[in-house]
Amino acid sequence: MTLKVGLLVGREWSFPPKFIEEVNGRDAGVVAEYVKLGGTRMDELVEYAVIIDRISHEVPYYRSFLKHAMLQGVAVVNNPFMWTADDKFFGAALCEKLGIASPKTMVLPNKSYVPGIVHDESLRNLEYPMNWERIVDYVGMPCVLKDAHGGGWKDVFVCHNLDELVYYYDHTGLRTMVLQEFIEWEHYVRCLCIGQTDVLPMKYDPHERRYLVEHEHLSSEMGERIVGDSLKLVRALGYDMNSAEWAIRDGVPYAIDFMNPAPDMDVNSLTPFYFDWAVTHMADMAIRLAQSPRVQRDAIRWDELFTGTRE
Repeated sequence: MTLKVGLLVGREWSFPPKFIEEVNGRDAGVVAEYVKLGGTRMDELVEYAVIIDRISHEVPYYRSFLKHAMLQGVAVVNNPFMWTADDKFFGAALCEKLGIASPKTMVLPNKSYVPGIVHDESLRNLEYPMNWERIVDYVGMPCVLKDAHGGGWKDVFVCHNLDELVYYYDHTGLRTMVLQEFIEWEHYVRCLCIGQTDVLPMKYDPHERRYLVEHEHLSSEMGERIVGDSLKLVRALGYDMNSAEWAIRDGVPYAIDFMNPAPDMDVNSLTPFYFDWAVTHMADMAIRLAQSPRVQRDAIRWDELFTGTRE
């Protein structure tokens, strides 16, 4: 029997056809194709052994379908239930629990609220005004204000003094923001993490937002630490597809951004060399999950978030 891998995608153009071509060219009894949906019944069977999800964070109907698919025994990458853990403050607290270096981080009350919120009645648990001096004393200056649920470098503000911080905060609207210590890094690394087993540490320039193909950019000791900490994070989160960014300061890699369950896999971003690695390892993982099914529902054990292991 031929096993099927389904792919849910958005606007990306380079990874999807190459991934499908790679899986279908393996002659492994597994075929890959784009998932087609038009409304899903509560009793509907799902024909796929594996579904790779690249877009449900922007299309809510897809997320509902993927939860249904998991109930049917489909291996969904990434697990849609685990995505509920996806916020930057929780990620920083998780690092603290796992013993991974992370910038000092605070989550802040929202600046604005939906119309149904009456400030002096609905927000009686909040201190007002905010004690900005206490907040800045903890994270230091400069600091970084960013959307707790954002990505793609959107709504990220580097603040050099209290006036800048308050100004940017006052323009955040309904977004929940985190404030983070600014790490003056000497070296920056972005890792592509596939299947909770494979990690590719790539030299990255966050100013230019581009990868630099330099194979010997890390010492063996630093490389082992970054790979080990990346695996600890993705295993805690249950992510089979993720990217993790590390800012190295004084010989210590700090986890900067590591909850990216639909990481960029565009050939123009990754460069052809790293793109081929991503396609090959994604195909390896999809075929392995199709041929050797795992009970993914067992992964939703929240205590394992705090150990970094999923045995």
